[in-house]
Amino acid sequence: MTNHWIDIANSDCIFIIGSNAAENHPISFKWALRAKDKGATIIHVDPRYTRTSQHADVFARLRSGSDIPFFGGLIRYILANNLYFKDYVVNYTNASFIVGDKYDFKDGLFSGYDAEKRAYDKSSWSFVRDDAGQIKKDPTLNNPRCVFQILKAHYDRYDMKSVSAITGTPVADLQKVYQTYAATGKPEKSGTMLYAMGQTQHTVGVQNIRAMSIIQLLLGNMGVAGGGINALRGEANVQGSTDQGLLFHILPGYIPTPSAAMQTLAEYNEKNTPVTKDPQSANWWGNRPKYMASFLKSMYPEQDLDTGYTYLPKLEPGKDYSWLSLFDAMLGGAFKGFFAWGQNPAASTANANKTREAMTKLDWMVTVNMFETETGSFWKGPGMDPKKIKTEVFYLPCAVAFEKEGSISNSGRWMQWRYPAQAPLGDSKPDGDIIYELFEKIRGLYAKEGGAYPDPIKNLNWDVATNHIFDPHKVAKRINGYFLKEKTLKVGDTEKTFKPGDPVPAFALLQTDGSTCSGNWIYAASYTDKNMAARRDKTQTAMQAKIGLYPGWTWCWPVNRRVLYNRASVDPQGKPYQPEKAVIAWEDGKWVGDVPDGPWPPMADQKNGKSPFIMTTEGLGLIFGPGRNDGPLPEHYEPLECPVGENPFSKQLHNPTALKFTGPTEVHASCDPRFPFVCSTYRVTEHWQTGVMTRNSPWLLEAEPQMFCEMSPELAKMRGIKNGEKVILESTRGSLWAKAIVTERIQPFTVLGQTIHQVGIPWHYGWTWPKHGGDSANILCPSVGDPNTGIPETKAFMVNVRKA
Repeated sequence: MTNHWIDIANSDCIFIIGSNAAENHPISFKWALRAKDKGATIIHVDPRYTRTSQHADVFARLRSGSDIPFFGGLIRYILANNLYFKDYVVNYTNASFIVGDKYDFKDGLFSGYDAEKRAYDKSSWSFVRDDAGQIKKDPTLNNPRCVFQILKAHYDRYDMKSVSAITGTPVADLQKVYQTYAATGKPEKSGTMLYAMGQTQHTVGVQNIRAMSIIQLLLGNMGVAGGGINALRGEANVQGSTDQGLLFHILPGYIPTPSAAMQTLAEYNEKNTPVTKDPQSANWWGNRPKYMASFLKSMYPEQDLDTGYTYLPKLEPGKDYSWLSLFDAMLGGAFKGFFAWGQNPAASTANANKTREAMTKLDWMVTVNMFETETGSFWKGPGMDPKKIKTEVFYLPCAVAFEKEGSISNSGRWMQWRYPAQAPLGDSKPDGDIIYELFEKIRGLYAKEGGAYPDPIKNLNWDVATNHIFDPHKVAKRINGYFLKEKTLKVGDTEKTFKPGDPVPAFALLQTDGSTCSGNWIYAASYTDKNMAARRDKTQTAMQAKIGLYPGWTWCWPVNRRVLYNRASVDPQGKPYQPEKAVIAWEDGKWVGDVPDGPWPPMADQKNGKSPFIMTTEGLGLIFGPGRNDGPLPEHYEPLECPVGENPFSKQLHNPTALKFTGPTEVHASCDPRFPFVCSTYRVTEHWQTGVMTRNSPWLLEAEPQMFCEMSPELAKMRGIKNGEKVILESTRGSLWAKAIVTERIQPFTVLGQTIHQVGIPWHYGWTWPKHGGDSANILCPSVGDPNTGIPETKAFMVNVRKA
């Protein structure tokens, strides 16, 4: 989230897509209803009519997998009707940048496509630079090669009639959504966009979000109160887990994971530190060497930086290590062992039968969980013969969240400290203690028996426990960072001497020379003289109280900034565009309100002022984003499994760079009469994730006891299915049963002149419990993914539904 939960209440218009927020993200919807009480409008776009739709002022249906046409039509509407916030677009985005002559788009492909590699050479997407190395710009936005004109030309094809034809959304509904949301493109208005997995779990998932970003930049909705792009997470600490480097391609603090081709720290820094010639760009990632050095010192304080760098695991160049790829490699016998820690991939992973089969290739597997899971007991599940499976499975019982102390970081980036409500039951232990003891054993074995490349194990800073019990405060202090050597530095207008062990007060004081350590630079300032995440102070200034910043309540990364890119909420002189809900303001030579996105004066000060989007190299919001693997602008491609054989916007039906695999379970059904219906998976209120906890809670199981399939009355009549009857769903990958829920919440779509039916199934079930509860929805889903992230396409695939 660029903003935070409370800030939703400041919005004039809340656009919810890819989420049933009222049921699945009730905290977000609480604040959406607060906004509505003050006169805001709620828009809900979804294939189903849900409780969120019931509260919406504007509801529009769209076929799963057609989000980019929906957004493309909105972009076209904004541009065609001059509804964009021009001063914001000119001053704060790259709309004025001139794109090089080699850039082109034709027949659904961007320039630089290599069909054999199924990848783009992105060099042709670069900008034109002058002799001084600065990007050429046209502030009038009239140059035909400027981003603004390229954007207009690109989306000119997305007229409402064409968008309606492919999405199944009636033109009148499109008109209402577009008109309502485009009205936020005025200085005094703000609109926010809320999304969840319904937007991301596609082969164009990243570009779905990119399209939202373009809309928000055109309307001036980034950095303002009641604006932003806000992800509704599926777990309490998803934000915190990605912050701390859970994903393969990043280290903590979103530092790129080193490639094996980068042999030295100097080479890594050279290739991963952006430079700019623009004097008004803060180019904040130019500080990456400080953050990398401090991270290395948090791991290996006794080693020099170069040695610490050699210890880090490296990615093989060009190799994908995302979730789907790991299990594909596992199926091929690439792994001997697997830790399934607090996860249930036998139920949660797309193409679940493939995942379960992959686990049979292991020598051993360790599951860390509270209850028996489909993963831990896969070997005795449906279709498995335990006598033929060699995998030895170990089970470690762990504590639940309210049995352990530590922090979570919610969607709004608020780091909140939590305390145990009770002690862990039986022999179960908090995850931290299990990890601590496990590594102690491993290091002991290395000391006793030796092993390949022991130095990274022997030299790791493992001071994470007190009296041999995991200590979350020690870890939190190291994540914040502290000085390793005495250092005298300028803090504000004065000099201050820091001694070894003193906490780093903010990431601006991290050093490249190894004199500071920080496990995660974005969390510097979270644990200084006290545990900032444990604060519960509701004090606010009058200005802060107008928008509910609550700066003393817990702590928010970075440096307690509540709204990212908040310098875009003021004009170049520092005056808020929306005085009644100002985020920051330049008063008497200083910023007031939220923590500003950098200390510099407003942009009108051309000598010292900086552009607001400090995390981009040129300091501006990226309407044209040349870094994505599937194009610098979002373009509609059908899901890998789809009900139509043509793309009305180009000759390219599917994303040409989508993550795909080969094998007997990798057959995709497009326009296949055996699988005529679009299917999407989703959540219900009563269950959580794959249901490991909730299916073992009797009162929740009583509320939602079995797998079900929602379908329209028209589809039910066509297939002779009555409400409550058992049905069979089939895809090219497998089949499962469900109870039919015949409901008008789901209705047929008219897509390119033909009737398209869609069904929906929850993904919370599995075969372990209850006995007659059904199995995982992911048995049906294809193992194909987005080319940027590898996230699977579980929101739009093709199935058959028949009466059991």
